[in-house]
Amino acid sequence: MRMRKLGNSGLFVSELCFGAMTFGGSDGLWGQVGKLDQGEADALVGAALEAGINFFDTANVYAHGRSETLLGQSLRNLGVSRDDVVIATKVASAMGEGPNMRGAARGHILSQSRASLKRLGLDHIDLYQIHAFDPATPLEETMDALDTLVRAGDVRYIGLSNWAAWQVMKALGIGRAKGLAPIISLQAYYTLVGRELEREIVPMLTSEQVGLMVWSPLAGGYLTGKYSGGDGGASGRLTELDFPPINRQRGEPLLAVLSAVARKHDSTPGQIAIAWLLHQPAVTTVILGAKRVEQLVENMQATRIRLDEADLSELDAVSKLPLEYPGWLLDRSGDRNS
Repeated sequence: MRMRKLGNSGLFVSELCFGAMTFGGSDGLWGQVGKLDQGEADALVGAALEAGINFFDTANVYAHGRSETLLGQSLRNLGVSRDDVVIATKVASAMGEGPNMRGAARGHILSQSRASLKRLGLDHIDLYQIHAFDPATPLEETMDALDTLVRAGDVRYIGLSNWAAWQVMKALGIGRAKGLAPIISLQAYYTLVGRELEREIVPMLTSEQVGLMVWSPLAGGYLTGKYSGGDGGASGRLTELDFPPINRQRGEPLLAVLSAVARKHDSTPGQIAIAWLLHQPAVTTVILGAKRVEQLVENMQATRIRLDEADLSELDAVSKLPLEYPGWLLDRSGDRNS
């Protein structure tokens, strides 16, 4: 397991991150995502640690806080030293019915950070992320609240999740102008069947030295191939929860190439999809969620796969995005550095 710097910081994280979204669900949305109890959580966290993963991601909204509780208890049950792990969580989603129980306002950020620390059973959060853009709150207020947490020692680093490129850039500018704690990461959806991130976000992250944490690298399980051919009988999350949205017409040819590359490397299509992400320069870490230890172990083996130029070229050709303006104009203009 290789370690990589997260953005323009001195924080090193494993190239794979364990995502605890499957912990603690009971009914509704979170029951569909995962209903793992403490024993199952302990087994998965233990397997991740054994493989060399030091990075764990959750959110206050996952299973209404139970994900944080189970993750924190797993670390204690397994006797994990606090300095050996990097713990990330998020804030912004609704945690109650009132108008001030959601978003990225100062009061919500400060109160929810304390609640997350209590559930996790920790004295600090390594990476605190704004889970979604809040159009109702001035960005200056959000950035100042995050800086307050960093200066107090409750949070070590700050990040964002699911923001547009212009939103990230505006937040970076405000932070730099006011001398606030810097944004070091963005957590975003990025897969072979969903490469929209490459249009604006990836160039921005590269330019500004912001790390990329990838969620749903297998597109909700679609890139494992078990939903290929429109098989409505395949069991899995996508049969219950159609998320993330997938263009299956574009996806079917991709699955055929994935399978061919997988056979070449004596691996699975899912492992190749994860390995492809690990070959992308903008990617710092890929978040893996799992319901079974066997599933997690299989996906972690993607770190051993080295794709050659032919593999990367084939996968790129079948999955690349059609050019949109100004992309087609820039492509026609050519690269002045070439």
